[in-house]
Amino acid sequence: MSPLVFIFIISMFINLSQGAIQMPYMTSDPKEVSGKSFDYIVVGGGTAGCSLAATLSEKFSVLVIERGGSPFGDPLVEEKKYFGYSLLKTDEYTSVAQSFTSRDGVENYRGRVLGGSSAINGGFYSRASEEFVKKAGWDKDLVQDSYKWVESKVVFMPELTQWQSVVQFGFLEAGFYPYNGYNLEHTQGTKIGGSIYDQCGKRHTSADLLGFGRPNHITVLLNATVKSVIFDGNKTRAVGVRFMKSDGSSSKSYKVHVEKRRGEVILTAGALGSPQILLLSGIGPEDHLNDLNIPIAVNLRDVGRRMSDNPAISLLVDRFSQNRTLEPPQVAAIAEGYKYILESEVLPTNITTTRISIAAKIAFPKSRGRLKLNSTNLRENPSVKFNYLGSKEDLEACLEMVLLLQHVARTYYHYHGGCVVGSVVDEDYRVSGVKRLRVVDGSTFEESPGTNPMATVLMLGRYQGIKMLKEREAEKEGDGSFLSPQGSPQPQP
Repeated sequence: MSPLVFIFIISMFINLSQGAIQMPYMTSDPKEVSGKSFDYIVVGGGTAGCSLAATLSEKFSVLVIERGGSPFGDPLVEEKKYFGYSLLKTDEYTSVAQSFTSRDGVENYRGRVLGGSSAINGGFYSRASEEFVKKAGWDKDLVQDSYKWVESKVVFMPELTQWQSVVQFGFLEAGFYPYNGYNLEHTQGTKIGGSIYDQCGKRHTSADLLGFGRPNHITVLLNATVKSVIFDGNKTRAVGVRFMKSDGSSSKSYKVHVEKRRGEVILTAGALGSPQILLLSGIGPEDHLNDLNIPIAVNLRDVGRRMSDNPAISLLVDRFSQNRTLEPPQVAAIAEGYKYILESEVLPTNITTTRISIAAKIAFPKSRGRLKLNSTNLRENPSVKFNYLGSKEDLEACLEMVLLLQHVARTYYHYHGGCVVGSVVDEDYRVSGVKRLRVVDGSTFEESPGTNPMATVLMLGRYQGIKMLKEREAEKEGDGSFLSPQGSPQPQP
């Protein structure tokens, strides 16, 4: 059997098996969930939120609230031949990618679609290092199991394009050894990473993972933006959320609640969205909240602090714009004691032309910034300053990268922080000072894991979901009850 025939058969099998997956009920009508209660409300259907919701749905009812629409059937999301197009045209309310410019003057993007940034990024999949896992205090075996769960469903081995083969040999000729072949681990040298694009060129975002839970236990509310968390009368416990349509014109507010006895609200809205929601809910620095006349629920100074992004140097290796086939990264070089990470991609500059970029980024920047609210308008991007190159060490590292790539610095869209473990949330991701409220996403990271954070954020949703199921199992043994009977429908009137 020829390799091409084999790939074709495998691709058909993948498509048939994916097509058989039952997805949960999705709606954009807020009235369908308003006033109801669920065991868990997951705010943000992004990289962590979908894997977390799928896991929790094995035993509990889950509502996922996503401010964007569905990725399914959208060629700008699903088709590799349109890679990067979603970043060319962004608007205020409906595009799958939303642009924002930091106070440093650097343009950046955030996902606004079910699947989050896994729907707009390069799809490169690589695990965190063992050192990162150890430092986070995670259970090593559960981390491995969680990675494998994700990888068995949405991760594929790429077939190198001609250009990516050139990049691979270029990295090796430059001395980035050893050669590790196809490898999902974060290991020094040159390797081929995993991809969330399958062999047919179809992207599989974290939204696909919703079909691997118990779909009849999950409800997905699309095009709805959460205004704030609702607390009990003493402001010590989260009991639900307020939300409204994301269309920019609606002003009507709706409420949805968690089950009274043990329900929880979990923020998975990303490094910008989660701290923004906490601040809008009155959880954050007292002086900042007072400036905006936001009633204080918890004076938590570190919300929005320790924001960071990975500065990079990008070299355009083609002399002028051309019309090449678009390519997400497939090969990575991890160099200098894991300090630098290099990749290459072919990106669109407009709908007809492309440029080839080879870029190196600093893996562990020292510079830290802060996120603040511009206003109480929930639809407005928060203000964030990353303080790129504010640290002398980062500046010196960039000078080293200039010697390698000799071009202009720009970001790699791997911003993180704002709800860091140990300052805003504890080791179980519970928000300090309030019960039944957690944050599970990249905002809890002080460093960006691996070559890029997607794999680890996907893993974290599964990992934390398993831990929460085990917690509830222990509670069941203690008092003989579960939040809701296994197999019960998700919405409770």
